[in-house]
Amino acid sequence: MSVDTDPRPTPAAPRTGPVLDVVVPVHDEETDLEPCVRRLHAHLTGLPYSFRITIADNASTDATPVIAARLAAELPGVTSLRLAEKGRGRALRAAWSASDAAVLAYCDVDLSTDLAALLPLVAPLVSGHSELAIGTRLGRGSRVVRGPRREFVSRSYNLILRGTLAARFTDAQCGFKAVRADVAQRLLPLVEDTGWFFDT
Repeated sequence: MSVDTDPRPTPAAPRTGPVLDVVVPVHDEETDLEPCVRRLHAHLTGLPYSFRITIADNASTDATPVIAARLAAELPGVTSLRLAEKGRGRALRAAWSASDAAVLAYCDVDLSTDLAALLPLVAPLVSGHSELAIGTRLGRGSRVVRGPRREFVSRSYNLILRGTLAARFTDAQCGFKAVRADVAQRLLPLVEDTGWFFDT
């Protein structure tokens, strides 16, 4: 996992909500949503921070919104947000903009990143030593299971970004990122994409 650190640590601004808000953006995920949220909730319960899980449904046409509402009613610390238009970036912007948590994170509904990496991702942000943390599936020792075509496209995309934008992170599209809320307030107005390139 790569972490962008600020050499001058500054504590995150005090917030009224939980320390951590993990957003799970979804579109037509009726099969994977419930097991994902239950597993994530069980994991977060063991962390030393107060938390919220926000299910950000962007225009699902299946039973996803019904399942999201049921999980929000059943599990403490789970909320659901429904958007009328599609777009992962749109869902993240809406959820992060409305959040009162000190640290904002998101993970893909397939939980493709090991949840054991969540605490190392957010701890530097909670302490004020970092402003933004970017997970990666391309680090040494990572085990990624995906087809050769998707692997080629992903690695090529990341090489283009590193070559053209001089980006120092290794996996722009990894669905596992976190940002301090005060930093997100400054960054969100600058992000124009509402789809898959939102985090790039």
